[in-house]
Amino acid sequence: MDAHSTGAGSDHTPAIDPDRHRSAEERFGATRAGHAEVDSLTSERAGRLWWDADVEDYHDHHGAFLGVDTPGGDFVWCPEGMREADAGLLGPVRDKTVLELGCGSAPSARWLAGRGARVVGLDVSIAMLRRGLASMAADERTVPLVQAGGENLPFADDSFDIVCSAFGAVPFVADSARLMREVARVLRPGGRWVFAVNHPMRWCFPDDPGPMGLVASIPYFNRTPYVEVDADDRVVYAEHHRTLGDRVRELVAAGFVLEDLIEPEWPEDQDREWGQWSPLRGRIFPGTAIFSTRLPG
Repeated sequence: MDAHSTGAGSDHTPAIDPDRHRSAEERFGATRAGHAEVDSLTSERAGRLWWDADVEDYHDHHGAFLGVDTPGGDFVWCPEGMREADAGLLGPVRDKTVLELGCGSAPSARWLAGRGARVVGLDVSIAMLRRGLASMAADERTVPLVQAGGENLPFADDSFDIVCSAFGAVPFVADSARLMREVARVLRPGGRWVFAVNHPMRWCFPDDPGPMGLVASIPYFNRTPYVEVDADDRVVYAEHHRTLGDRVRELVAAGFVLEDLIEPEWPEDQDREWGQWSPLRGRIFPGTAIFSTRLPG
């Protein structure tokens, strides 16, 4: 769900917790951060490299919040703590066929399965999927997990009633317009596509949960991806920015109807920081955008 460094892809500053990505840093060494164009294959490979390396540290910091080891999982849409159990953005899921893109260790997919959905989880990282298999070992229902990228979904046309993604896949693919077309292809007419991403306006601000993160310093319209490369100039992390208008145009071009755009507010009683998300920033501007869409039919 969360990105590398301290969040999205703008003026990156050191993480508040220097150990938060220790495993990845030990594997890749010191990385250089910047903005550069990367193609789809490079971006997908970087996703595999980074999330395979970061899996344990990620779960040490976020696993409990996401309900990874909660019996039956949990479905948390965003760092603001919005849960599908409360929001109901997917509608009734019993007996529905559901695909979760960028499922990570699959707590959301497991939660959906526990409510009667027929679920498949997809992620680019084999280490994340293995962590999900371990977590679901004690569940009454298991969820099939597939390793693949979001731009080329390995499913037949009209396979699913619902596709969802909670900070998975969408920001990490180079061609998000293709991803939208792929989702439309595998959805049945009338199907729902709901996904959460970093709010596009966050791109303008340094990835700092403190006061420095309140000063805009990067052009909103700069769509050049944020990347990190190792000593051999290999891209090991890539994240892609789209404006709100870009997202809407890609959805419409793929045939979707946008039904709602949710910008979760920061809960007054939540003092937990998550990378760039913090009470200070959350009370001033949004950190998450959730697009709720449907195919006609």
